[in-house]
Formats: sequence, C-alpha cells, structure tokens
Amino acid sequence: MVVYIDLIFAANLLIDGILLWLTGWLVKMKVSWWRLALSALVGALYVVMMFVPELSFLYTFLIKFGLSVLMLWIAFGFRSLQSYLRALGAFYIINFAAAGGIVGIHYLLQSSGDIWNGILFTSSGGQAYRLKIGFWFVLAMLPGVLLLFKLIHASRARREQLETYIGEVCVDIDGVLVSCPGLLDTGNRLNDPLTRIPVMVMEASLWEEHLPASWKGRLTRMGADKLLLEADGQSFAWQDRLRLVPYRGINRGASFMLALKPDLVTIKLGEETFVSQRVLIGLDGGTLSGDGAYRAVIHPDLTQRESAAEAAVPS
Repeated sequence: MVVYIDLIFAANLLIDGILLWLTGWLVKMKVSWWRLALSALVGALYVVMMFVPELSFLYTFLIKFGLSVLMLWIAFGFRSLQSYLRALGAFYIINFAAAGGIVGIHYLLQSSGDIWNGILFTSSGGQAYRLKIGFWFVLAMLPGVLLLFKLIHASRARREQLETYIGEVCVDIDGVLVSCPGLLDTGNRLNDPLTRIPVMVMEASLWEEHLPASWKGRLTRMGADKLLLEADGQSFAWQDRLRLVPYRGINRGASFMLALKPDLVTIKLGEETFVSQRVLIGLDGGTLSGDGAYRAVIHPDLTQRESAAEAAVPS
C-alpha cells in the first residue's frame, strides 16, 4: 500500500482550516488568517505523526484533547474562560456533526452487499461492523456537510431572532374572536390616510367563514374596490365595518386593501399586553409567511404605550 503523506498533510490542513473557520463563525469570534493557518498547520502535522511508529504514544485521549485546546488557543487566543469553553464546545460539535454527516451519507450510498460484507461475527457470538470510508470520499463530502450545517444553523438563528418579534393577536368583531401569531413590523407605516388609523394586516383566510362566499380566493385576483361594489346590497352582517385603504406596494402602483373595523384588538408580545380599539384589520388574500410562523403583521403604533392609550379610545 502506497501512502502519499503530502496529500494527507494538505487535505488535513484544509479540513482543519475549514473546521476552525466554522467554529469562529458559530461563536462569532473573529480570527486572523495567519492564526487560522498556524492552528491548522499544527493539526495537520499531528496527523502526519501517526506514520512515525516511535510517536504512537501521542495518540491517546489526553494528547488529542490537549491538541484541540492548543489549536483553539492559537486560532482565537484566550479572552476569557467562558468564551474559550464556548469555542471548545462549538469546535467539537462541528467535528461530530461533520463526522456523523459523512458516515450517514456513506451509509446511504452503500448497497446491501457492501453492508453485509462489513459485518463480522466474533467467536463469542457477537457482531461487529467494519466501516471503510475512502480518503477522497471524506475530502469530497466534508465541505458539503459543513455547508449544510452552516445553512441549518443560520436558518435557526434567523428563526429565533424572528420569534422575538412574534406575539399573539386576538381580534374581536361583533363577538367573533379570531386569534393568530402576529409579526411586529417596525417598518410598517400603513394607515388610513383620512383618519390616520393604523392598519394591521391579517390573512383573509382567517375570516373566511364570516366573509361573503363569493369572495373566497378572489382577494388576490380581483381589486378590493370591485369586491366591495359586489357586496353592496348583499346580505352581509359586517357591511358597515368594511373600509377601503389605499396603499402602494413594492414595485406596484397605488392599490386598495379591504379592511374591517374591529371592536377590540388584543396583542400579547412577550410579557406585555396591548389593547386597541382604534385600528383597522387589512385583509391579505395570500400567505404572509411561507412557513406559517405568523399570519398577521402588527403595526408598531399598536405596541407603544402612548399610541395604545390613544387607540383605546373608540373612534
């Protein structure tokens, strides 16, 4: 068997560099390129030592753990014990995730014959599994596994950040209560231009049972003003609550949104509760969030104590 130490060294230098860079990204610690390269160099040299029989004593748990501590100290330095332990934990999590991902992909690509060939039976009747993963397979799969880990973690971080702006919305119209999660949009400045009443947007599907049957599925295809004209003269309990709110969408011209005048809107955001009467409920015919995280967009004026006090006064 021929072993190309230079290739093993170069591959481990690259792998260690990627793992250290991803560790810095995960714990949000900046690292200079030369410290990163030096730390990866130490890790790559350690792997090469395995081909020296006299240095076999280096491959013990304590030495391996000590090497990881040294590599992180070279890459990130020692700012505090807490930040250092966070980096150490992240480094091992990323390593375990990468190793588990590679083994999982390797298992998925194996045929049944490959799996049976790897099963060994011991003299005592036990079973063992011999796992053979090629060097080039590891090198090819590692960047993809780590990229997937980065994307999943970034997506989770965005979701957690989003959840801090998500509250529970309850709307009361003539005794009908509709509740849903709502997103506080600090950039939302949609108001009725005549009365300056803030508009909170909700998915129209939440009110489907209480709206005219002829409106079903038409809010996105037909103008709100035309639907309102169709409803004129029809038997609709909330006819006097309907409003038309002009707005300008992104890359669109002026348009109208159909809105309802509620009796009361209650918003629970974190530990605080806000109650408003001076508000309109704009109906959106589509889906506000692709993953269903929220179904309403809360106007920021409804979560300000000064504005909430004014909004509590009936218009």
